[in-house]
Amino acid sequence: MKKIFAVTSALAATALFLSVSASGAATAASNSTVSVDKAAAALLPAKYKSAGINVGSDIPYAPMEMFDANNKPIGFDVDLINAVAAKLGTKAIVQKQSFDSLIPSLQAGKHDVAVSSMSDTTDRQAKLTFVDYFNGGASLLVAKGNPSKIKGLGDTCGKTVAFEAATWEGDLIKAQAATCKKAGKPAVIALSLPGDTDAQSAVRAGKAVGYLADSQLAAYTVKKAGNGTYFDLVIDPTAPNGYESGLIGIGVLKSNTGLVKAIQAGLQSFMNDGGYDKLLAKWNLESFKVPSATVNGTK
Repeated sequence: MKKIFAVTSALAATALFLSVSASGAATAASNSTVSVDKAAAALLPAKYKSAGINVGSDIPYAPMEMFDANNKPIGFDVDLINAVAAKLGTKAIVQKQSFDSLIPSLQAGKHDVAVSSMSDTTDRQAKLTFVDYFNGGASLLVAKGNPSKIKGLGDTCGKTVAFEAATWEGDLIKAQAATCKKAGKPAVIALSLPGDTDAQSAVRAGKAVGYLADSQLAAYTVKKAGNGTYFDLVIDPTAPNGYESGLIGIGVLKSNTGLVKAIQAGLQSFMNDGGYDKLLAKWNLESFKVPSATVNGTK
């Protein structure tokens, strides 16, 4: 991924997550605090005005999307799409969908948009248009105490690293495997797993020396999983800002241009009135802010 905007270090992200409270993380945003933007709402195709916008999201992927005690979707992504829908005078219906089937679910008409920490990549732009709302990178989780003494991806040659299927982290691991081979070392073994919890379990069980995940998830997991007793976060001195920071967006089918324009306008309105900044602060994600709602910002 091309680096579009700078992102603060994973260390800073970790420090931010230290202040997350359980009560704050369990409170979903209320649409009643978001006013309708008439100009943006006028762009919304008629079919979504009464039916709402059906959202596919790979849950859980804390702090972006997860379930509360009542099995209700919460998290930054959930709050964000709820706010955008409110700006457009409609509602968002968030449904669980595995990450590797999100694009097929849009193509099949099951969902209207994908909101699931999905990186805006040029490969995915062949099928989707992205309205960008976040800037993330990748960080490496290891078991508590770092038993394999991993200081970064460069130390993973010949070792197994887990990642969630269909995520861009898989490409990073493949690139590292090629680097290892070029240096005459055994390649990294990429362990593709269905979901975030599967990858965490692989590290805890010793099936992988690390789990390469989005930086915001990695920092949150290190702090929250087992009350901070399960994992450590690796800060690679060669990439202190995380690996390959880049844009994350709301994914919409390329053919659905009307919905793209409405979502971009709704998101920009939410940014303009300060709601976006407040939402970032609520989830302690200020480090990952983008300045505007770009469309296909990754070039």
